[in-house]
Amino acid sequence: MWNPEQYLKFAQPRFRPAQDLLARIEIDSPQTVYDLGCGAGNVTRMLAQRWRDAKIVGIDDSEEMLQQARAENAHLDITWKCQSIAEWLPDEPADVIYSNAALHWLPDHQTLFPRLMDMLSKNGVLAVQMPNNFNEPSHTLIWETLKSGPRASRLEHLIRPSPVHSAQFYYDLVAKIASKIDIWETTYLQILRGIDPVKEWTKGTWLKQFLDALEEADRPEFEEDYARRLREAYPPQENGDTLFPFRRLFMVLQK
Repeated sequence: MWNPEQYLKFAQPRFRPAQDLLARIEIDSPQTVYDLGCGAGNVTRMLAQRWRDAKIVGIDDSEEMLQQARAENAHLDITWKCQSIAEWLPDEPADVIYSNAALHWLPDHQTLFPRLMDMLSKNGVLAVQMPNNFNEPSHTLIWETLKSGPRASRLEHLIRPSPVHSAQFYYDLVAKIASKIDIWETTYLQILRGIDPVKEWTKGTWLKQFLDALEEADRPEFEEDYARRLREAYPPQENGDTLFPFRRLFMVLQK
C-alpha cells in the first residue's frame, strides 16, 4: 500500500524534475493528455493548468494515492483511473503521454517504449522522467543491508540490476520511430533536513518494497541498520543539512 504522506514528505524536490520535464514539451494545444503513474495528482494538476482545454487523465494503480488526488483536485476537470500502467491502453490516440518517476517500476523497456510511442497521435509526444540513482549509496546500501541480515536468502530476489538503462539505449529504441528526440540527464543536489532524511526519502519509494517483504517485527532493525550506513555515506553538514545528489534521466520524444 502506497503512503501519500510518506511520498510527499519531500514534495518540492520530487516536484522539480516534473516541472523541468514539462518545460521541454513543445506542443501547444493537445486534445488528450495522459499522466502515467500520477500518484497523488500534484503533477497532473500542473498538466491541467497548462493545457486547460485538453482532456486530462491520471492513471495509477494505487487507490490510496488516487483518493488524495481526487480530494485535492476536485475543482479541476481531471479523470482519474485506477489501473496498472503495464496494462493501460488509451481510449483514443494520445497527444501527450507524460510519466514522471513511474516507468522504472516496469520491466522490459525494450518493448514498453516503442509500445507507448505507438499509442501517440501523429506528432504526439512521449515525455518521461525516471530516477537513475540505482548505483549510488542511497540504493546499493539497501542491498548491502539486506544481504548482511539473517533473511538474505529469502529476500534476495528483490536485488536486481538498475531498471533504467543508458541514454544511448533509449535513443536506439526510438531513433526510427521518433521525428524529434530530446534525451538528457540531470544530477540534482538535493538539500534535505531532518533525521535520517535519505532513509525517509527512499522509504517513500524504492525502500518500500523491501520493507513490505519483511515481517513487521523485523522492519525496525532493518531500517536502523540501513540508516546507520546512510549516515556514513551522506553525513549531515554542520548546519544540519544533508546533501543528497540524485541523478535523473529525461526524454521528450515526438512521433
